[in-house]
Parts: sequence; structure tokens; C-alpha cells
Amino acid sequence: MKKALFYIILVFGALMFIYPFAWMLTATLAPEKEIGNLVLIPSSVSLNSYTQMFAKIPITRALLNSLFVSSVITLGVLVFGSMVGYALSRLEFKGRNLIFFIIIFTMTLPFQITLIPQYIIMVKFGWVDTYLALIVPYLMNALSIIMFRQYFKSLPQDLIDAARIDGCNELTIIFRILWPNSIPALITVGIITFMASWNEVLWPLIVIRNEDLMTMPQLVTLFVVGGRAESQLGVRLASATVLALPIIVAYLFFQKYFIQSMASTGIKE
Repeated sequence: MKKALFYIILVFGALMFIYPFAWMLTATLAPEKEIGNLVLIPSSVSLNSYTQMFAKIPITRALLNSLFVSSVITLGVLVFGSMVGYALSRLEFKGRNLIFFIIIFTMTLPFQITLIPQYIIMVKFGWVDTYLALIVPYLMNALSIIMFRQYFKSLPQDLIDAARIDGCNELTIIFRILWPNSIPALITVGIITFMASWNEVLWPLIVIRNEDLMTMPQLVTLFVVGGRAESQLGVRLASATVLALPIIVAYLFFQKYFIQSMASTGIKE
């Protein structure tokens, strides 16, 4: 009886989380007059909301921009994060622990504190309205450094010693020895980084004014609040659905590795 009650509670909780997303998806296919009824099964199915969305804004170009920016940021975070994480976990040098604690401390600082100095730097470099302004500030990530450090500490030292005996340098050890043995950590950091960069709105709104360079979250935000949607809820929901779809698909494919890594990268000394 306790087990049945436990599963009933879990199913109820899952339905509470799933319902808004299911309703958002079905609402994009329903007639505009039925959207406010919050029903999951519309009387008729239509792609009119999506058609209007694609006609009103360059959503395809924004999609490609977001894919490019998020992919480059994710690759950069994986490369640089793993390099720093390896140095903090396996290399002996003075001040190593101090640097690690400083990196942890930076995670407590709100983004708004560094927003103005960061924007001034972009202006000085002439990077405003360029992809560099969207990519470069996010190529180093404190969370990725911490996760790689903890995961690399869980790998046997004999693996690294054997690679050094074979003549491998430190970069070879990272990318040819540790990376193949750190797939869960790589996928977890990749998903988290991709999601964070994909959903970023505030920074693109500040540094990008050219519509051809806008990312999807930025364009959708301006579309919804800027009047182009013309108070049509179905069109707004369609843009939100297109925005959320890549993240949902990515998580569905890699959730096993994501959960495995989150369970094996606890903070420990």
C-alpha cells in the first residue's frame, strides 16, 4: 500500500510538471479562440500559429545563430574547463587550492556586478554587434572547472602515470586519455553549458542590435514584448515551443549520462 501511494504521488507530481508543456504544445495547434480554455485536445489542428511566426520574424536565421553561438561556447568550455580542471586536480603547484577556492567564490557573484565592466570591454574591443561579444565572455565557466576537477580526481593516477611513461605530454593526457574516460562529465558539462548559453537573453539584448545576429531567445523576447505578435497567444506559444524544442531533444538523448555524471562528481577533497 505504501509503495502504491508513493507511485501515485510521483505520477501526480510528474503530471503537474508535464501539463504546462503539453498544453503549450497543443495550444500552438489549436484555434486562437480555444487557447484560453486550457484544454489538451483542440477541436481542430492547424499550423497557422507557426506559419504566422515564420512570416513575422526571421526565426530560422535566429535558430542558426543560436546553434552556432551555443555550440562554439560549449566546445570552448569543454576544452578550457577540462584543461583548468586537470591542472587543479593532478598538477602540483603553489597556490592551487587558493585558485580553486577563488573560482568557487566567483560563482557567488551575481552577473549584474560584472555586466557593466564587461560591456565596456566589448565596446573598447569593437565587438558590439559581432559574434565575438556573444561567445568570448562565456568560454570559461567556473562550474565546468569544478565538475572536471572532481571527475578527474576520481580517475586512477596510474592511468596518468602510464601515459607519462609512454611519453605523452599534459595536453595529450587530457584529450586522448582522460576525455575518453570522462564521457559522462563531458556530456553533463556540455548539456548544462549549451542550455545556459541557449537560454541567455539579457547579454544578447545589450550587445546585439543587428537582427541578423540575434539569437533565438533574444528575437523571441523582442517578438513577444515588442508588439510583432499582435496579442496572438498562439503565435507567442509557437515561438516559445520552437525555442524550447532543441534543449528538450538534447536532454532526452543524453539524460542517462547526465544523471550518471551528476551522481559521480560530488565536491570532495
